[in-house]
Amino acid sequence: MGEPVIRREAQRSHSSSAALSAPAGREPLPAVLWPLLFGNFVIGTGVMVVPGTLDEIGRDLAVSIAAAGQLISAGALLMCVSAPLLASVVAGWDRRLLLAGAMLWYALLHLACALAPGFSALLALRVIALVPPAVFTPQAAASLGLLVPAHLRGRAITFIFLGWSLASVLGMPLGALVGGTLGWRAAMLMVAALAVASAAWVWRALPSGVKPPALSFAAWQETLRARPLMTAVAVTVLSAAGQFVLFSYMAPYFRRKLALVPGELSLLFLCFGAFGLLGNVLMARHIDRIGAGRAVMTGLALMAATLLLFPLGSSLWLAMLVNVPWALGCFSSNSAQQARLVGMAPALASASVALNSSAMYAGQAIGAASGGWLIARGGMDWLHWAGLAGLLAAMAASALASRFAAR
Repeated sequence: MGEPVIRREAQRSHSSSAALSAPAGREPLPAVLWPLLFGNFVIGTGVMVVPGTLDEIGRDLAVSIAAAGQLISAGALLMCVSAPLLASVVAGWDRRLLLAGAMLWYALLHLACALAPGFSALLALRVIALVPPAVFTPQAAASLGLLVPAHLRGRAITFIFLGWSLASVLGMPLGALVGGTLGWRAAMLMVAALAVASAAWVWRALPSGVKPPALSFAAWQETLRARPLMTAVAVTVLSAAGQFVLFSYMAPYFRRKLALVPGELSLLFLCFGAFGLLGNVLMARHIDRIGAGRAVMTGLALMAATLLLFPLGSSLWLAMLVNVPWALGCFSSNSAQQARLVGMAPALASASVALNSSAMYAGQAIGAASGGWLIARGGMDWLHWAGLAGLLAAMAASALASRFAAR
């Protein structure tokens, strides 16, 4: 089905269910973006369910926290490798079928994880379960060129990435609460149920025939040789690694340092997520005015500030306060990164967005593995310093990427 037909179907969805709310004087976004936002919410909730239940998994399956952290690093490594590979494999697939099918996969594998008899089985199933995040998030973003006009693309990208912020404000705290009270298997079942709902909504709402142009080998070569694009991708690797050194182990960290119970830990994550959502909302409103490069740098600086001040969080309320800058910059900077890459080279967006997702997952794997290495050697108090080093390196790389883009 050609692009004009796709646009007509998207416009029908827009008119029949009403446009997304927008301030006066701003063109509204089409309502077809809502299931993509919800899909990212479910993806984010599933990705973050393990960090939120790491203690419960370790106790139930009789493994150390550092060993349980392999669930994060191994899954992130799989997502890192598969995101660019699958971008080529699924290039010609109808996005309605692809995205709905990815969510059904997510549901089935989280159900299997909930039934895993031991840690080895859970590790294998968890890795396979994280194929959909390598597909859904980048391919949903790459589809926006056929769902919204070019002048709305930056807002549309940041809008659907609000799903990840919502996952932090609702999904991760809920997963931590369910895991802390009913067990980690119940948290996995919760993700499976959400994924089924997401698959149904995507299938119902998305028009047929959404097929972004397939990427040629020459397009991949051009992307990999583009210095501004690849430097921007390096920003994502460094910032994700810096964050996940600590973020992967926040639940066990605060339980040990502050003796938090499940309800308090859930409240901490809820606060983090609420400000993460606020940061992404502010980013969506102002990114076109301040520019993507400056927006990314602002987010990185906020996160670095938290990691610098992290030892000051000596009580639940102080920890919540210290984490506010990190939350404001966490998801908003990633949304800005996606918009930055699309803006640098719109024709290469499918490749650059897939590489950026791969870079994010690579950073998660590096950060989780590094944090586990430090914890195994009694270095839990060093996690935030290692994270700060990663964020400072990301800021330097971001400045370099902006310089290259300006040239």
